[in-house]
Amino acid sequence: MLTRSISSSLQLFKTVNFPASYKTQTRYRHRAIVGVGGNVGDVQRRFNHLLIYFKRQKNITVLHTSPVLKNPPFGYNEQEDFLNSVIEVSTNMGPRVLLEFLLRTEKRFRRRRSFPNAPRTLDLDLIFFDKVKMQTPRLTLPHPEWSKRESVIIPLHALGRH
Repeated sequence: MLTRSISSSLQLFKTVNFPASYKTQTRYRHRAIVGVGGNVGDVQRRFNHLLIYFKRQKNITVLHTSPVLKNPPFGYNEQEDFLNSVIEVSTNMGPRVLLEFLLRTEKRFRRRRSFPNAPRTLDLDLIFFDKVKMQTPRLTLPHPEWSKRESVIIPLHALGRH
């Protein structure tokens, strides 16, 4: 594992599957960036299992993964540091359907929503979907906080998407 300290509280590192580029030919027309995070249990292992899970799905193709960023929590600070990454995918799902898929995936990986900014096994955020701009009670695109979060900006920059 290659680690690079960005600051005293931020570390960017590589694992076997993060960063990586996969199949670039896809039959799906939509592209999305999914933010991935967690701070409970073996998060690196969970990220790898998530990648395997995504690759087994018929309606999504993994294109690229960013390096992993270790960063301190925000909002609720009395918890472990987070690991964050972004995954670029192509899909035939629309944005609302993709969001529902991501929420079901969180549950599959035992995500519990006990209180805002609580520790979590897996957090999946739909950051970008094509160039769609929308705001509904359930989904805002692009993600409304993406440009304020190092946990998104740094992995996006490392992926070459910014």
